[in-house]
Amino acid sequence: MESVVSLVKGDDRRQNIRRSLKLIEDQICLGERIVIKPNMVSITKPLSATHVEAFEEVLKFICERTDREIVVAEGCAMADAMKGFDTYGLTEVAKRYGARLVDLNRDPWVEVEVLDRDLSPITLRYARTVAESDCRISLTPMKTHDVVVVTLSLKNLVMGSLIRESSGRLERLMHGLSHRVRPSDALYPRHFGWVVRHILRSDKLTMHQTYASMNYNLFLIAKAFPVHLAILDGYTAMEGRGPTEGTPVDLRVAVASTDFIAADSVGARIMGFEPEEIGYLHHAIAAGLGQGRLEGIRILGERLDDCIRPVEPHPNHLRQQAWHRPEVEALRASLA
Repeated sequence: MESVVSLVKGDDRRQNIRRSLKLIEDQICLGERIVIKPNMVSITKPLSATHVEAFEEVLKFICERTDREIVVAEGCAMADAMKGFDTYGLTEVAKRYGARLVDLNRDPWVEVEVLDRDLSPITLRYARTVAESDCRISLTPMKTHDVVVVTLSLKNLVMGSLIRESSGRLERLMHGLSHRVRPSDALYPRHFGWVVRHILRSDKLTMHQTYASMNYNLFLIAKAFPVHLAILDGYTAMEGRGPTEGTPVDLRVAVASTDFIAADSVGARIMGFEPEEIGYLHHAIAAGLGQGRLEGIRILGERLDDCIRPVEPHPNHLRQQAWHRPEVEALRASLA
C-alpha cells in the first residue's frame, strides 16, 4: 500500500510546517484525544528542542479544524517539562490556543513489556496520557543520536513517554559514568541496572542497555503505541554529537505524514542515512508498521533528491551498528 509524505523546503520555518500539513490535510484524522509530543530532551540547549514557531503552526493548524481539547505532553530526559515549556515559549503559545500542558514524568502509567540486555522480558512504565490518546502527534527537530543514529518521530514519542522519577542531577551523573566505562555493546555496565531501576527509577535510562535491545524496544513500544501524525522540523537540524551536543546544519525542510515510518524513512534519507541502517526503523519496516521503501512512498511537494544533505553522524556511529543480532531478528520475525 502506498504511503503519502509531504516534503517542503523554504526559507521560512512557519511556512514550511504549515505547507507540509496542508499537503496531507485530507489524510489527517484528529480523533477525540489529541496529544502533541514536542521534543525537549534538554531545556538549556534550544537546538535540541522543538522550536516554538513550529509548535505554534501545528497548534494553529489543529485548532482551525477541531474544538476538542489538545494536550501538549513531554517527559524530559533530565529536567522538568513545565520549566522547559516556559523556557522555550511553549507555555504562552499553549495558553493562547487553550491547550493543556502535561509533564509525562508525573503521569499515571501503563506497563509495557520490553527486553533487557539478555533479551529477557522486563516491564517499563509508559505515560497513560499518551497511551490512551487516539491522535498522537510527534513534533521533533531532526537530530543525530549517540545510540540509535537519529532522533525522528518514532523515537521522540517513545522516549519522552517513558516515566522518569529521578532528579536530573543523579541521572546526569549516571549517564556520564556509563559513557566512561561502557563495554562492548552495553550502554551501561550490568551492575548499574539495579541502581537505574530501583534507585533512579528511570525507565528512560533503563531503555539504554545494549544497542540491540534499545533499537528493538523502540520498535516494540511503537508497535503498541504508534504515532498518528509525524512532523519533522528540519529547518535547522543537528549533526555530530546529538541529541544535545551537536552542531546546527541548515536543511530548511519540513516533513509530515500519517505514516510515521514513511516520514522517518524520508527524514533519514534527507540526512544521508538509509532507513535499514537504523535498527528501530529496520525492525518497523520488516514488521510492516509502515512504509520504508521509496517505491511505496508518494512524496508531495519537493523532490527528495533536491533536499538531501548528508549530515555528520555521531562520532560513535559505527559502534551503534551493534544493533545487528540474529537472535533479535528471530524474535521480531516471530511476532508476524
